[in-house]
Amino acid sequence: MYKTMKEIREFETKAMNLFAEGSIPGFVHLYLGEEAVATGACASLRDDDYITSTHRGHGHILAKGGDLKYMMAELFGKATGYCKGKGGSMHIADATKGILGANGIVGAGHNIAVGAGLSAKYRETDQVCICFFGDASTNQGTFHESLNLASVWKLPVVFVCENNLYGISMHQSKHQAIQDVADRAVAYNVPGVIVDGNDVFAVYEAANEAINRARNGQGPTLIECKTYRYRGHFEGDPGNYKATEEQEEWLAKDPIPRLVNHLIENKILSEEELQKINEDVNKKIMEAIKFAEDSPEPTLESAVEDIYTDIVEEVRA
Repeated sequence: MYKTMKEIREFETKAMNLFAEGSIPGFVHLYLGEEAVATGACASLRDDDYITSTHRGHGHILAKGGDLKYMMAELFGKATGYCKGKGGSMHIADATKGILGANGIVGAGHNIAVGAGLSAKYRETDQVCICFFGDASTNQGTFHESLNLASVWKLPVVFVCENNLYGISMHQSKHQAIQDVADRAVAYNVPGVIVDGNDVFAVYEAANEAINRARNGQGPTLIECKTYRYRGHFEGDPGNYKATEEQEEWLAKDPIPRLVNHLIENKILSEEELQKINEDVNKKIMEAIKFAEDSPEPTLESAVEDIYTDIVEEVRA
């Protein structure tokens, strides 16, 4: 879990710097500060399980096993990227790893997760789908429709709300009359759980219980992870709407130093072993950047490729 969190942190830090240099086109929404949520939630998933993501999806994708090289190439808009350079940061997917896609539409992942859960139930597998989303997306109709259907049909979906307190620049207190998103679970007769989203073990334990519950045919769970994004909504947003005191309070609860302290105090890893992990992660990140820099641009002709799926072409034929 430390290695995963460190990969996310370093990938996002490099993406932040590369965007500032002008090497990355388009929008970038960074996951800095929220690493414990994706890591803890995905730690109990199998390779054949699913996740749905958001516009802030790099952390989810890495935690589910996404390839650093193909992710970085996609951020650079290169032909070797996950979406051949045509999707960018918000549309990275890898169906072979159960990654059903980051998504630029707020709340779109809810419905996709229910579809994945229905598919698993229909095929009588014990696969599970984790649906990641933010606090503000729970104001969308897709959230309520999806939680309702998942509850009625007892679908194997774990809804993980990353409550980082802000919907773009609006504080949660200004767009919701509740403090805890988990309270909304009661309307659909599903468990609603609140955890410290900066404690990877707390997230892991809650997600593990919810995943096992889903595998056993007991239906969905709503987990609310209280966390905080360190940057603005996107790179270029200075985040002036966040109070300095609030930012400092959450920086003091950074999930990675908390995990490091635990590992050292309990003699799980030494400082030398942690340093070796850090060096390995940094090496992989730099290799991914070089892969992206050396990769070709998409051709003009590729703009009209991959428009239809194979099954659509078969139907048309």
